[in-house]
Amino acid sequence: MAMKSLSFLAVLSLLALTLPLAIASDPSQLQDFCVSANTSANGVFVNGKFCKDPKLVTADDFYFSGLQNARPVTSPVGSTVTAVNVNNLLGLNTLGISLVRIDYAVKGQNPPHTHPRATEILVVEQGTLLVGFVTSNPDNRLFTKVLNEGDVFVFPEGLIHFQANIGKGPAVAFAALSSQNPGVITIANTVFGANPAINPTILAKAFQLDPRIVVDLQNKFKK
Repeated sequence: MAMKSLSFLAVLSLLALTLPLAIASDPSQLQDFCVSANTSANGVFVNGKFCKDPKLVTADDFYFSGLQNARPVTSPVGSTVTAVNVNNLLGLNTLGISLVRIDYAVKGQNPPHTHPRATEILVVEQGTLLVGFVTSNPDNRLFTKVLNEGDVFVFPEGLIHFQANIGKGPAVAFAALSSQNPGVITIANTVFGANPAINPTILAKAFQLDPRIVVDLQNKFKK
């Protein structure tokens, strides 16, 4: 009986050690691929998407073109993010990876944000970027680096991070993320652009601001 209890405890200990590794990123697929389908007519529902019948899959389901083209930058923050994820490259479904191209205007930035489901690795193709991320409470330690063409930087999953163009011309970067649909939470938009709006009194106390400033910020981010 004692030996059985010991074996059971050993199994539990092993599970405790391996479980964090198993849930660290998107679940591993149970087949070669699971190309996303818009309906269940010819598919099976898996991981948030319908899987297309493998017999109907073509090479185009794994193909996306056009990332070599510069994107117009019209946003107030001075950047445009072009995502390649499971929503526009259906073959990514269940594969646990996605990609973005980021175009930065002069003095533009990809403002502080976080990806709740992915680590990000970024490479600069053109220009000079100041990048960084902040660790969780209580330390809130800032790690920053100036990146030039060909330089690479990693942003750990879930941590707030940013990029800013500090060069004299436009900049371009590409980033891979460890999820087919990493999600993005832009801090300013989320806090001041919530719908319905967060009570200004709550935000005024959290940010130590005059409530009138909070209301003004909420008006700026109102959708």
